[in-house]
Amino acid sequence: MIVNCEYHDNFAALQADRDNRLGRTGQPSLFDRLDWAEHLHRLCLPDRKPALYSASANEAGHPGTAWLFLMGNGPMRLAAFANWYNFSFRPVFHNGITETHKLALLAQIARKVSRKAHRVTLSPLPDEDQSASLVERAFWQAGWVVYRRVCDQNHILSVRNRTFDEYWQSRPGQLRSTVRRKSKNSDVALRIETQFSDGAWKDYESVYAKSWKPEEGNPDFLKHLAQQEGKAGCLRLGLAYVEGKAVAAQFWTVENGVALIHKLAHDESAIKASPGTLLSAALFQHVIDQDKVRQIDFGTGNDRYKSDWMEEVRDRYELDMFWPHNPLSWPYIARNWLGELVARHRNR
Repeated sequence: MIVNCEYHDNFAALQADRDNRLGRTGQPSLFDRLDWAEHLHRLCLPDRKPALYSASANEAGHPGTAWLFLMGNGPMRLAAFANWYNFSFRPVFHNGITETHKLALLAQIARKVSRKAHRVTLSPLPDEDQSASLVERAFWQAGWVVYRRVCDQNHILSVRNRTFDEYWQSRPGQLRSTVRRKSKNSDVALRIETQFSDGAWKDYESVYAKSWKPEEGNPDFLKHLAQQEGKAGCLRLGLAYVEGKAVAAQFWTVENGVALIHKLAHDESAIKASPGTLLSAALFQHVIDQDKVRQIDFGTGNDRYKSDWMEEVRDRYELDMFWPHNPLSWPYIARNWLGELVARHRNR
């Protein structure tokens, strides 16, 4: 197989693929698209130099392409082009290519990466689709030393054709009781916006500013995302009010049968009314009964409250990979080797 592998240090070089192969029509997942990485760079990571790799080949007359979006992370070090807004990071493919083909393309990228870096760190990689395993195998075949560990967890709900009422019956009794009690004679008014508006977004920001949450990492990025997804009809912005004042807010998106819960917050002064819990129930009902999603994704983080709403937990992985022919890698490889040796000795 003849593989053409390219490296670019800017997103403009990939603009021809923005709308189809790397756009909404070509990539069903928000986090796999070029505009996600590009806006992450512009608004969140402007000081990180992109290192964008692609590999293309022709297998049995069907062209296929793989991309790996990386960024500088220190001298001769690269990392996934991702941050805390990413639910996942993985290589991106186009044209329904086989696993064997994917492996060959990624291995070629791994060889080319060795000219620029002695260390590559990727996270948070999923493996329910074999992404982590595929990257691990590709870099190992290309000669890299690869270390893999669980770095985070992802809580999801697989709807399995249930209605909201059917799903709700399986929730913990305390949660159902809270919603039932707080809904009676409640002063909480709920809204679910599907289009972006400056007024609704200001209400979201006012709640976030009064919540227990830390200061938002980059509010401009989130606002841009809400505007973008609103135009596409994918925004679900939930807001709860008491006496006309916004006291809870949640930022969701819905696309291709999957609902993503990006952000949620509530005003601690209104906690007795449980506006956040009531808003969550309303949004779950909306996306299950109206949007007919097959899955709800609560992102990364192992917060205890997520288990009240979700039913499955998936691991997210970090791959730390070293090019053994570069002396800069040797101390890290030796340290990991000694650590594994000590662990084996303790487990005897």
